[in-house]
Amino acid sequence: MVARAHSLPGRSVREGAAHDMHRALPEETPVALVYNGSTQAVMMATPDDLADFGIGFSLTEGIVRDAAEVESLDVLTHDSGVEVQMWLAEDRATAMAARRRQMMGPVGCGLCGIDSLDEALRPLPQVAADLHMTAAEIDAAMDGLAARQPLHDQTRAVHAAGFYRPGTGIIAAREDVGRHNALDKLIGALATAGEGAATGAIVITSRISVDMVQKCVIAGAPVLIAASAPTAHAVRIANAAGLTLVGLARGRGFDIFTHPERIV
Repeated sequence: MVARAHSLPGRSVREGAAHDMHRALPEETPVALVYNGSTQAVMMATPDDLADFGIGFSLTEGIVRDAAEVESLDVLTHDSGVEVQMWLAEDRATAMAARRRQMMGPVGCGLCGIDSLDEALRPLPQVAADLHMTAAEIDAAMDGLAARQPLHDQTRAVHAAGFYRPGTGIIAAREDVGRHNALDKLIGALATAGEGAATGAIVITSRISVDMVQKCVIAGAPVLIAASAPTAHAVRIANAAGLTLVGLARGRGFDIFTHPERIV
């Protein structure tokens, strides 16, 4: 398996003084998501938790409806990158072939490579989970995620996504150079463990964009908490889907952009 980070040399300049240094930097590797022998997507990602990534991507892209529809999964490392090879149940393989796409997704965008405007703004189900959280729990969710980011602590260069359950805390967290990759890894980890996202909140270190809202709604999470702000269209989509958006959650404060009735 490719290392998650490498220590590389450089020059550090602080207050007019320079000195040699080594700094740990996260690895960024091409990861091919391969279904029944055909490559569906190639993403630049941190080469860690890639089985979770494969399952989560399959769910949030609508390739499968349940993790059990991925009948087998293997992670294969090559000189040029990593392959996540998955074999789907026959009906899902047929459905995927009907909407096949090829894409190369850079770390900044989770929608790159789709082949129609309708697919970019696909219809979403309604979030119906009856979850309520207090302001103190939102603060605790952000604090809990901060404590579950070892690669960020080492490199200061990756995003994280976590799942917070009131009364329990952060039960899972994943990191990646791509914010949407981290979220897919988290959703895959929850699905593999049989954990339903309707019982808690997804917490992320990044801004809230349209693709992040789409992934959370498809996962069934009723609340999305983020360290940064949402885009205007992300707010519109979350409001229509019934998702509570909490942004700028830092320093014991936050803003609620949609469905504030879930926050006590």
